[in-house]
Formats: sequence, structure tokens, C-alpha cells
Amino acid sequence: MRTLAVLAAWLLVSPAFAGDWLLSLNGERTQGTLLRGQVAPGVSVSLAGKPVRTTGDGFFAVGFGRDAALEQTLVLQKGEVTQQVLVTLSQREYDIQRVEGVPQRTVAPPPEAVLKRIRREAAGIKAARATDSDSESFLTNFQWPLTGRISGVYGSQRVYNGKPGRPHYGVDVARPTGTVVVAPADAVVTLVQNDNYYSGGTLILDHGYGVSSTMIHLSEVLVEKGQTVKQGDPVAKVGASGRATGPHLDWRLNWFEEKLDPVTVVPQMAGNNE
Repeated sequence: MRTLAVLAAWLLVSPAFAGDWLLSLNGERTQGTLLRGQVAPGVSVSLAGKPVRTTGDGFFAVGFGRDAALEQTLVLQKGEVTQQVLVTLSQREYDIQRVEGVPQRTVAPPPEAVLKRIRREAAGIKAARATDSDSESFLTNFQWPLTGRISGVYGSQRVYNGKPGRPHYGVDVARPTGTVVVAPADAVVTLVQNDNYYSGGTLILDHGYGVSSTMIHLSEVLVEKGQTVKQGDPVAKVGASGRATGPHLDWRLNWFEEKLDPVTVVPQMAGNNE
């Protein structure tokens, strides 16, 4: 169910597009962001040559990754007429984090011994994130699935035991093992993996139209694949499974394959020390 707080906050891109074309586009214009917009009935949307599906009321979502180009173009089409809307993103600077004490097997795993397992687990995650359901929960105001000390931020480059790794694509909230994690928005559970090599206990929630949440390093998952959950429902417990040095929640946000910053869809956490 859409919340009036979200819809009332949406900003007009340009008065020239109001009415017959683009009505609104909401969200922080920066790399790593999720933008939610609306077009008038009968207007189609595409980004980078790919169609963007809209709801019956013309609502849609688009996401831009960590290193997205700063100039993006939404193409709107109504009949044989097209309009281009330039979306300018701000460039972000990312931290370098050095993490010591990570289990060496997860930093440089034996290629033959674990490669098949890693690929199988990654394929399951990729398939879940490809879900394109008709749920409109992506339009609602998201909440933090857990509050606490921010121990890791989106986009930071991590160096594990002295070896550079991939950038971090989530926000980490440090809490004791067993602390309950709740759904940040209404969702359907699309993946439960209890003991992934890298991510440990892993849960993916589908919010509709390609928008999903991933929770990793969990000690326990409290829901089952296919289950419908409401915002605020308990879904998992904090852990330190997989590649982790201590108990925390790693929350990730995706628009299909695009890895986004969850902080772009929630209010500032009260009392956080990021």
C-alpha cells in the first residue's frame, strides 16, 4: 500500500513535462540511489535502451549503481512522440576500510574446492534479485530493519587481511547475535540460504518492480521462501556467519542487478554515529 508521505513529497522534474508526460521523480540524485517516479497514463519509460515497467498508475523505479555515469537519460514515449529527461547525479567519494582477522579461507578460498558452491549460491541470489513482481511496496516509506551502531557503509573499498576486495554494497549495523531484524517494507520472501560461503545466512525480500532487500550474515532466518511479510515483521536474527568478524546486519538494496545504497530510502537513523 502506498503511503501519502511518499507521494506528497515527489518533485516535478520540469513543468514542461507535467500533465501529459513526466509527473514526478523522487529521491536523492546521487550515485547509488533508488529513484521512484510517475508518468501519465499511456506514457512508457526506458533507461539505457531498456524498458522500465510502470504500474497501472504510471509509477516506476530506477536505480543507479556505485559508479554510475553522472548524466542519465530517461526516454518517455507516448504514441510516436518521445521526450528525453536528463537526470544529473552527484558524484560520491567512498571510504577505504582495512579489515583484519577475516577467516583466510573466505579471503582466498581454494579455487577448485569451493568454486562450484560459490557459483551455485551466487546463481540463487542473482535469480531472486531478477524477480519482477507486481507488488507496489517499493513505493512506501522504508524503515530501518535494525537500529544500532553503523559499522560499515555503502561503496567503501574493503581490504581483507591486506588483500583488496570488492567494494562493500550494503550498510552494516552492529548488534549482538540474536538481535531481531524486521522487514523494512512489505515484501515476499524470494530466497532463504542458511549457510552461504561468503554471506552466511542470507535472506532476500522482494518489494516489487525489481526492488529487493538482501540481509546477510544472519544467525537465523525466521521466514520461509514464498511467505508474505509486512513492514516491521520479524524476519531474521543478527549473526556473524560467512565472511564476518563480528555480529552485525549487512542490509543491501537492489534494483535488479544494480546495487544501491539502502540509506537513500530511509530517514536518518536516530542517534547513529556513522
